[in-house]
Amino acid sequence: MLPTEDLFVYVYVLVDDAVAAGEIAIPHRPGPAPACSDAELLTIALMRHLLGRRSEAGFLAEVARDWAGLFPRLPHQSEVNRRTRWLWAAFEQLRATLAAAVPPDDCAQVDTTALPVKHPSRVRGPDGWTGPNDLVARFGRDAAHAEWFYGFRLAVKTDLGSRIVRAWSIVPAATAEREAAADLLELGPAPRNLLADKGFNGRPFAADQAARGTAVLTPPTKAQRVGMPRWLQAVIACWRNRVEVTFGEITDRMDLARHGAHTFWGLLTRTAATIAAHTLLRVHLTDPGAA
Repeated sequence: MLPTEDLFVYVYVLVDDAVAAGEIAIPHRPGPAPACSDAELLTIALMRHLLGRRSEAGFLAEVARDWAGLFPRLPHQSEVNRRTRWLWAAFEQLRATLAAAVPPDDCAQVDTTALPVKHPSRVRGPDGWTGPNDLVARFGRDAAHAEWFYGFRLAVKTDLGSRIVRAWSIVPAATAEREAAADLLELGPAPRNLLADKGFNGRPFAADQAARGTAVLTPPTKAQRVGMPRWLQAVIACWRNRVEVTFGEITDRMDLARHGAHTFWGLLTRTAATIAAHTLLRVHLTDPGAA
């Protein structure tokens, strides 16, 4: 990774060039142009995730203290938060632009992870965790940690080789994994193979994907492992580990698991920014020979 100051400059130039080229469409806003540009705010948000800083307020203070020469006209934190939420779609446009520069693999992975928004014991009925089109927080089961949670699921489709995120969505926690995956798989060309967790086992799901020309590969059951060569089990385990590494980068290294959002729109913005930062990392800042 580049030195921090060089990384700030690199990300800013990349974002500003994308805005100038029309790849990021900034909606018209009435009133005079702000002293701190939208490209600068997008850069700061992306850098926070690339550097793994948990606190938005803390990182803004760090920028004002250590990088004032790069951002001499930072607005107050409340304005930064408001404008960044208003720019949430710009992160997704940047992600799509970056991902389009890399040809997709013919093998894809799909999985979901929990996005809790409130401890289950504190849920007392309807609350403000609502988004567009009747998207609301629900109770769901987090199989990875064997516990119930309240909130949403993040569903992600990635390439097997590059681990670049090709599509993602936020769905209520009660949504079945196969249902969330089916929507993502409608986007883009159908992969030749789809690697998925055991939660995606099921003949109807496999048949639907086969009709699109995709073979679904899931971890073998205990009975299937009895007659399966060990080398094949090791290959499947290695492949499955790649999507876990991707989620680890997004949720742990870039801190989405501790998103700290107070509204759905805050959660949506932080998720879009995190995935855009991850895509930038995979496309521009990762050694091609690295996993």
